Amino acid sequence: MNDTFLKACRGEEVPFTPVWIMRQAGRYLPEYREVRGKADFLTMCKTPELAAKVTLQPVDILNVDAAILFSDILIPCEAMGQGLEFQENRGPILDPVMRDKDTIDNLSVPDPEDKTKFVMDTIRLLRRELAERVPLIGFSGAPFTTATYMIEGGTSRNFMNTKRLIYETPMLYKSLMDKITATITEYLKAQISAGAQAVQIFDTWGGIFSPGDFREFALAYVIKIIDALKKWIKTENREHVPIIYFVGQTAGLLKEIRTSGADAFGVDWRINIDDAARGLGGDVVVQGNLDPLSMFLPHDKIEERVKDILGRASSARGHIFNLGHGVVPETPPENVIALVEMVHRLSGK
Repeated sequence: MNDTFLKACRGEEVPFTPVWIMRQAGRYLPEYREVRGKADFLTMCKTPELAAKVTLQPVDILNVDAAILFSDILIPCEAMGQGLEFQENRGPILDPVMRDKDTIDNLSVPDPEDKTKFVMDTIRLLRRELAERVPLIGFSGAPFTTATYMIEGGTSRNFMNTKRLIYETPMLYKSLMDKITATITEYLKAQISAGAQAVQIFDTWGGIFSPGDFREFALAYVIKIIDALKKWIKTENREHVPIIYFVGQTAGLLKEIRTSGADAFGVDWRINIDDAARGLGGDVVVQGNLDPLSMFLPHDKIEERVKDILGRASSARGHIFNLGHGVVPETPPENVIALVEMVHRLSGK
């Protein structure tokens, strides 16, 4: 198996810098759009054969060094008892919104092999079909990022309802977060049991906080998950499963993020990756951090940016190349293919 990604996660010596791309299975690929034209997004997530098919597409087309499960961070919300649908040009719709005690009390902490068995079946199918070519990454949303969707009822520009719930009724917020945290912990355990060889926790909206609020209202719950996963992995005598923690708008929260217990840290593009590594403590594994929209540059300009990131990241204990967020649908596929080739060529020893 090409285990360069797993070695990099552990900070071990690698022959080249591994690369995978957030949202690498997506609408920028014609092959994905062909599958998507026959099924809606949620049906794709819930049909193991379709989810596995689109997960494998970037492995075959891009030559990336890891596959990441095709799914969505909001799948556990539906399993907990909240309605979930995805609307074209609007995104996710969750109903009822989680803003009062009775609604939150009605949520459950589900058995992931019962309520989200299709995710675990997809992972088991992928491990067979990957045939040890590259590792498989599982994932979840972080509790806070998940909570924002559950409270707002979808995406938000200012997270008004979320912050009002936090500030006006902190015990109600804690009640919701405790349920989400327990759900995600069991969800990630089930993914690892099914065959995920690494997991990433997405805290896309964590950067909306001040450092103090981030520690109290977001990070504290991530620490609980990572601590529980590591203790469980040790108790189960499982092989080391790297945990990557990605926070959007990373720059102002580095001192806090470094205490999460994660094995590697995803960095967005708003900070130079060497500065991020120093802020995280220096002796860390970092992941990132090319601006997704720089993928519209000519190839020679993309290559300049790849060189810069690779050079800067050499100061960290380990580096996994990635974008600073997900690839956007309008991105030319040939540019993504070229990016992966550049990273491999320029980092090869």
